[in-house]
Amino acid sequence: MQLNSVAVIGGGAWGTALAQAATMAGRRTRLVVRTPEKAAKINAEHINATALPGQVLLPELVAVDRLEPADIVILAVPAQSTRTLLAGLDPDLLAGRPVVLSAKGLETGTLARQSEILLDMAPEAIPYVLSGPSFAADLAAGRPTAVTLAGDDASDTSDLAAALAGPSFRPYAADDRIGVEVAGALKNVYALACGAVEGAGLGFSARSALMARAYAEMARIVTAMGGSAHTLTGLAGLGDLTLTCTSVQSRNYQFGMALGAGRSTQDILAGGASLAEGVATTPVAAALARSLDIEAPLIDAVDAVVAGRADIATIVAGLMARPLKREV
Repeated sequence: MQLNSVAVIGGGAWGTALAQAATMAGRRTRLVVRTPEKAAKINAEHINATALPGQVLLPELVAVDRLEPADIVILAVPAQSTRTLLAGLDPDLLAGRPVVLSAKGLETGTLARQSEILLDMAPEAIPYVLSGPSFAADLAAGRPTAVTLAGDDASDTSDLAAALAGPSFRPYAADDRIGVEVAGALKNVYALACGAVEGAGLGFSARSALMARAYAEMARIVTAMGGSAHTLTGLAGLGDLTLTCTSVQSRNYQFGMALGAGRSTQDILAGGASLAEGVATTPVAAALARSLDIEAPLIDAVDAVVAGRADIATIVAGLMARPLKREV
């Protein structure tokens, strides 16, 4: 499998960071952005000022406004935009090629994972899932970053991980695509919860307890969907959950803090808050848990707060009043 050229679709912070990392790894990389004007500006200035202000991009990284044939295609658009993006692409450009899905979310309405959307829209593509504890600013700046890259063929996944690995970017190959995808989506929901705990001033003890129970809840859902609980002990599980649930750099954590302080979802969005994938994923995750007949009180609680059906004080009181059980 030839793995020399990379096309990253999505000119936001994460897409730009992944394109920078692929360039650092020695791949011929093209960053696909929306307009020729934006592509020209990035190429002239070697900065994507709207996405990663102040971060100088490698001169070898070239921005373009349309997808060209590439050995590796990386999708780096918001989870709810994946189907629309794929509908506008020629599926022949994805056929037989590894397509790396980096968005972390479940699709509204269908409950579909990102790889399920890909295979629905481009059945001949070869899906891989990239997830783990990573912030765009760190990756683009060359700070040490380790993630999980999951695919169905062990040898090919290892080859792809090696092709994308660079001096500061370390993708670990894995075979549990379902577990990695589900963990990546659900951790954003729990990050909203942890942010709300901080925003409400409930303390670090409450946040730590919530993270532990979130881990257990996530494991129930992952295994019910055919994933492995072992996946959650690694970067895509515990690693990503820890980062997103404790750092104010996380958009989901920031959004949760605003919810915990008493602001409504509509008010936060109207105020120009950055995209938080967990806001769209939360009701989908709640519906998914119900469809699996899985008890998910934390997801249900976040869903109630995001939808404005309850405030954080009421939710916490309800969770604390749940019957005591033995911890297994």
